[in-house]
Amino acid sequence: MLNRVVVRAPWAWPLVRGPMTRFFDRAAPGWDQRTSAGSAEHLAPLGAALLHVKPAPERALEVGTGTGAGALLLAREFPQASVRGVDVSEEMVGAAKAKVGLDPEGRVAFRVADAADLPYEDDSFDLVAHLNMPPFAAEVARVLRPGGHAIVASSWGAATPFYTPNRTLDWTFAKHGIDPLSTGEAGDGTFWIGRKPLS
Repeated sequence: MLNRVVVRAPWAWPLVRGPMTRFFDRAAPGWDQRTSAGSAEHLAPLGAALLHVKPAPERALEVGTGTGAGALLLAREFPQASVRGVDVSEEMVGAAKAKVGLDPEGRVAFRVADAADLPYEDDSFDLVAHLNMPPFAAEVARVLRPGGHAIVASSWGAATPFYTPNRTLDWTFAKHGIDPLSTGEAGDGTFWIGRKPLS
């Protein structure tokens, strides 16, 4: 139901945002242990998708970062990039921040934000990634620079909560000017990649 709201009727998101935020705030303690977030299996489809991102991004964003496992993978794979992670849950973001440790240059940072109204300027990122998160395609298109990549990865394929089929991703992103580029599988998961044309 949430995927349908986000992808096909994003105007209805405010009706479910509050309950979803409260759910994830309550679920944050012990989230990684219960869900294996950050494990090789959990991150496999996102990691496989990142191999298709060329050139390497200067600025990357993970939307729906949860406790930050995906954003930290982006930071490891692209050591020169500035990486940001956002999530609607303050408790999840608190857990993500605790993983960063000392980062005097602020290369990796997390903040509370609504995926439907990202707190960034137009054309801010070369890469916008989602791991087990339905995409708000209009916002992704707004903050993505021309030539930049969008990724939607699902750790367990169609069995993933918040899974969005590739056909639906093709449709919703194309509607907002992002062309389908590639799809694939890794472990038990799947990924979709799109690219915003240069002109």
